[in-house]
Amino acid sequence: MEAPKTIAHEIGGVRNDAFRFGLQGVKSDIVGSHPLESAYQSQKNTHEAMKRKILANTYGTAFPLKMDLDAQILSRFQRPQGAVPSSMLGLEALTGSLDNFGFEDYLNDPRDSETFRPADMHHGMEVRLGISKGPVCPSFI
Repeated sequence: MEAPKTIAHEIGGVRNDAFRFGLQGVKSDIVGSHPLESAYQSQKNTHEAMKRKILANTYGTAFPLKMDLDAQILSRFQRPQGAVPSSMLGLEALTGSLDNFGFEDYLNDPRDSETFRPADMHHGMEVRLGISKGPVCPSFI
């Protein structure tokens, strides 16, 4: 048998390429999310379920399914990895998240931070095409 010509980036299911993915942190594996964050997510999920139920009762059962299909279509359109991030404006308009006032609106955008590493466009396309494994880009140093 011939030896494989590529070196696997994963050993035992763990990303082991420190140059490409950064050093591994143990705290994120042990500690869960903040209790307020989990309460916010559960409230957001119940709000979405109630909104879907109201739309189904008002406009019929096909309307929420059509909205799901539209959301799936609009979530696929993205710019290639690079200097300009994808804004996903169509998806934000459909879901109503344009009206949300997030932390990046009154604090600085995390992408403007000094510790932010720009995305490697070649690795991002390799991940999207299924050639390479791992996250598209490590976000912070």
